[in-house]
Amino acid sequence: MRSAGAIVVGKTNTPEFGLGTLTFNDVFGPTRNPYDPSRHAGGSSGGAAAAVAAGLLPLADGSDSGGSLRYPASFCNVVGLRPSAGRVPSSRAGDAWSPHGVLGPMARTCADAGLLLAAVAGPHRDAPIALQDDPAPFATVAPAHLRGVRVAWSNTAGGLPIDPQVTQALQSTRALLEDLGCIVEDAEPDFEGADECWEVLELLGFLMYHARDVDEHSAELREDLIRNVREARTLTAERIVAAQAHRSELFRRTARLLERYDLLARPATPVTAPSIDVPWVAEIAGVRMERYFHWQRLACRVAVTSHPALVLPAAFASVGLPQGLQLVGRHRDDLGLLRAGAAIEVATGLAERHPQL
Repeated sequence: MRSAGAIVVGKTNTPEFGLGTLTFNDVFGPTRNPYDPSRHAGGSSGGAAAAVAAGLLPLADGSDSGGSLRYPASFCNVVGLRPSAGRVPSSRAGDAWSPHGVLGPMARTCADAGLLLAAVAGPHRDAPIALQDDPAPFATVAPAHLRGVRVAWSNTAGGLPIDPQVTQALQSTRALLEDLGCIVEDAEPDFEGADECWEVLELLGFLMYHARDVDEHSAELREDLIRNVREARTLTAERIVAAQAHRSELFRRTARLLERYDLLARPATPVTAPSIDVPWVAEIAGVRMERYFHWQRLACRVAVTSHPALVLPAAFASVGLPQGLQLVGRHRDDLGLLRAGAAIEVATGLAERHPQL
């Protein structure tokens, strides 16, 4: 980013070791939502989303294995892209072959997200799955023509509980897509086994990166992190192999669905930004969430398909809080996804809406 001319302003807040999709920690406290400071900004790239939404920065970078770019983008009325695996190379330690956690951009518009992607995408000697495509086209993201584009619309992403306010807010977005000429059809993708698949792969990551922290500093760490590492140590070879095989199957199911449709559309989050007092959302539409990551499943289920996912401003709920739309595109068609998002962005005008600071 520096080589491309970026001026790095500073670091933004994250939860402890990127844990969960709300940003708070014992060092800097919680990151508040610029649209309502009594609410969370999301996470784990919550500081990034809040800074972009508040106009402190035009661009920010983040990572995503279970919604860390997408949930805060939805809560803060900005754009967050989980790119195709390998689009943004990573030289972090650990499993360089895994598509689970990816790096990506956050911005106020799809064009700005593309501009950042143009700077950070491309091949790298330390990243064996890095894509060889020329990233230059991302620097000029033009809105696509959406007439005739086939959209698979899912209100629940395979039966997940969704707050009725979110469903209601996004109905206007669906109508807008139809007005733009999209052919929008109800379609619930087959996410059977996705939750178990994501959980196993995510727990393995915590074991890989934080086992030593838990062994040496457990008194200083969040209990959820300790539990993740402990549970990862009990995973059997059979569960791990089954999760890896299931990830391949989920990729193929999604790819087949996207042969019939150009885009998948579903809510970005199951609720609007929650109260700053909660560590995670424990109940949605009357359904109890037993673990901190259960309310992230709108994002997690997409992550294990290994397809690119874009969250962009879509509506404001009746309570006056932003609500994002999550679009899933074809494998490695990150540019097409950004171009579709740019067209929707022009139609909604929400990229021009800013919080009253």
